[in-house]
Amino acid sequence: MSDLVLLFPGQGSQEVGMGADLIAHSPAAAQVFDRADEVLGFSLSRLCFEGPEETLTDTINAQPALLTASVAALRALEEAQGAPVAAVAAAGHSMGEFSALVSAGALDFDDALRLVRERGRLMKLADELAPGGMAAIIALDTEVVAQLCASARESTGAFVHIANDNCPGQLVISGDEAALVAAMQACEEAGARKVVRLPITIAAHSPLMGAVEDEFAAAVNAARIHTPAFPVIANSSAQPLLSPDDIRRELIGQLRSAVRWTESMQYLIGQGHSSFVELGPGGVLAGLMKRIDRQFKKIPSLATWGGIEEFLAKPA
Repeated sequence: MSDLVLLFPGQGSQEVGMGADLIAHSPAAAQVFDRADEVLGFSLSRLCFEGPEETLTDTINAQPALLTASVAALRALEEAQGAPVAAVAAAGHSMGEFSALVSAGALDFDDALRLVRERGRLMKLADELAPGGMAAIIALDTEVVAQLCASARESTGAFVHIANDNCPGQLVISGDEAALVAAMQACEEAGARKVVRLPITIAAHSPLMGAVEDEFAAAVNAARIHTPAFPVIANSSAQPLLSPDDIRRELIGQLRSAVRWTESMQYLIGQGHSSFVELGPGGVLAGLMKRIDRQFKKIPSLATWGGIEEFLAKPA
């Protein structure tokens, strides 16, 4: 398939057992997990396959685990078809952007693994230095939520904003505790169908991450970054990353910038791309795509060997 766009899920899609089916059928996928264990110095593979869930979900573990499972799915797909994936573009949701960069050859797997492990560690540290939280807002217009966040900032003197624009009708807000609670209450009163506090204490993709930005920037600047083989669409701008300098700015700034996922997908669709596949567990991005554009009713989700075989069996 020559017009294939690769999508990679972000933190929250991890699940105990992910990758176990892949390594049972694909030596290439098994090599990815083995390499992750070697680079990190502990059995990340066992954590992925067996849990416990609480340890896997910990930010410092979830990020490298999800990267490993996603890259393993990509390598299994390449092994199954006997050739590299002929992708024309890629995008990853939040942490998934690192997986997308690996797929495009902009980051080596080892470097990406070390970066996301450090990213997870620093995000936990940011929670201690500047605690906050996140909440999902369902079925309320983006403009309304943005205004309510602005009002909450003004009334509390603290920060909250839209951190993730996932698809029409699904937003995530992030910020300081006081402002977050005020914005959640305002969204409920404004008629949101649902307002759900997310079970994390990290204000991801908000200025509260600025507490660790310099330290993460040092890690990014020390990493080897190459020109991508195909465009990777940036979370923060919904535009393609084409050079190592672009990528460094994106990875550093992404910690505090909003994830513009709806716009990213609309950009790709506007470029004429019509074939998408999700590589990694969860199937979340496939579900979001249906809400972004109704023509994409079923995006293949390649988290298992069976899913890969089914995808390859379909006519191009």
